[in-house]
Amino acid sequence: MTEQQAHRFERGTDGPKVIVAGVDGSDSSLRAAAYAAGLARRQGALLAIVYVQPVLAAGAALGAPVADATEEIAQDLAAQIRESMERIKGIFDVRWEFHTFRGDPYNGLVKAADDLTADAVVVGASEQAGHRFVGSVAVRLVKAGRWPVTVVP
Repeated sequence: MTEQQAHRFERGTDGPKVIVAGVDGSDSSLRAAAYAAGLARRQGALLAIVYVQPVLAAGAALGAPVADATEEIAQDLAAQIRESMERIKGIFDVRWEFHTFRGDPYNGLVKAADDLTADAVVVGASEQAGHRFVGSVAVRLVKAGRWPVTVVP
């Protein structure tokens, strides 16, 4: 075995070490984060909670303060998560980080999972009716086939 083979990264061999949970403030995404927190606690994994700030070109073209609004959402989500983690401290300990990425949700989560070397991705089921026809972020992540993906209703 060469030195390069000995140090090669391999996904999913001993259980997840990094679990990415995508959040957007929806009820299903918050349930997904809670589910991912339980997985991370049981596996001793790092929970990376990720919010992808949408880049809305149309809103920016109309002069809407899109960047300010999405940054405010990110800060609010981070505050909610910190508050939740503080309430369970000492009872339910889990290592976690909060990350924000810019872009569309699918590409943002792919980038997050790649950058953080995720072993698993957890997302909430889409709450938008149209996604049954054009595909949700969850379906696209599953089809990518790069990580185990758990979709929480």
